Amino acid sequence: MHALLKTLAAAAALATAAASVTAAPLKTSVKAPEFAGIEQWLNSAPLTMSQLRGKVVLVDFWTYSCINCVNTLSHVTSWHRKYKDQGLVIVGVHTPEYAFERSTDNVKTAIKRFGIEYPVAQDNRYATWNAYDNRYWPAFYLIDKSGQVVYTHFGEGQYAETEALIKNLLAQK
Repeated sequence: MHALLKTLAAAAALATAAASVTAAPLKTSVKAPEFAGIEQWLNSAPLTMSQLRGKVVLVDFWTYSCINCVNTLSHVTSWHRKYKDQGLVIVGVHTPEYAFERSTDNVKTAIKRFGIEYPVAQDNRYATWNAYDNRYWPAFYLIDKSGQVVYTHFGEGQYAETEALIKNLLAQK
């Protein structure tokens, strides 16, 4: 029992640390990696970064049973509704943490439950996750109209700052 409590305490500490990890706009931008190894596209035909050039793109790494991811979804879906007609494209990259999250039917059920209308890429093999060198759920990568990653945010929070940057990027020519 003592070992179980130590394990749970360590897991809670890790979750808290991951939830508070954040970043600001990048000092130097990098080219956005391509979507790779996507098993299934939901709510959309397959997308490529070259197709999305000229748009502002928010890549959201998430998984449906991660409470931190679930807590961000109201903001992400709100941004989609507010800014999709102004040039924002949100791509949810569903990368499973657990085996049961690999099921496309389970992901479809979650998409419906959370009211997600934007494209979702099912990244069961972690190919896109690895292309972005990502390590966190949830993780936002904001990409400007020229295809450069200009901002990252890991964990919950900083919603106003993220939305302000989305609006700023949308206003740029």
